[in-house]
Amino acid sequence: MPKTIQCIIVDDEPVAREILENHLQKIEAVNVIATCKNAIEAFNQINSNQIDLIFLDINMPEISGLSFAKSINKNIKVIFTTAYREYAVDGFNLQAVDYLLKPISFQRILQAVNKYLGENTLVETSLATEIIQEKNDFIFVRSDRKMVKINFSEINYIESLSDYIKFHLKDKIIITRETISNIEAKLPQKEFIRIHRSYIVSISKINSFTNEFIEIHKKALPISRSYKKEVLSKLEQV
Repeated sequence: MPKTIQCIIVDDEPVAREILENHLQKIEAVNVIATCKNAIEAFNQINSNQIDLIFLDINMPEISGLSFAKSINKNIKVIFTTAYREYAVDGFNLQAVDYLLKPISFQRILQAVNKYLGENTLVETSLATEIIQEKNDFIFVRSDRKMVKINFSEINYIESLSDYIKFHLKDKIIITRETISNIEAKLPQKEFIRIHRSYIVSISKINSFTNEFIEIHKKALPISRSYKKEVLSKLEQV
């Protein structure tokens, strides 16, 4: 077992800090010393404690994450967390360990921690991932400048529109900027199935299906050729 990683979380959004801390508490190799809402609080923690790793938001008021990362001891490693892809090059130019796009899943956090530790000192992943998938029945996504909780049980289907995703829920639609493949990776495979490059459906919400379409609440969604064999095989076993 590798030595415990002493880390801090720096993010101006309370919900984002809470999500990261909850994920990290499930990894025995990590000890979260503090969560900070800005760079000033983070500086104080660095001066008071031995910090190995910082989970650092980029877009923060007053002192940005990039400016903060440039100013700290190079022995302290950084994993950037942000909702904006355009900062990726700047982040890696600062030799960041990893660059995580919000909303961040437990699996992605685990991957980043393993990357920090190195290939020869990986924390146990398979069982931990399996347990988390069983426990979690929701995800958080960014919508209207806040992190919104979506319960899996409320999802009818998910629709991809280029770089945006529409969650069609029981009584509303939630839109977030994300790829459908990233969303698919965060969903329980037993409850959802990809039927098209643009659609993921909740199996329990399916009213009927044919070889070409799936019907959910009077909405016919196409099954594409590339997914047809897998979709029909899975649905016939339900």
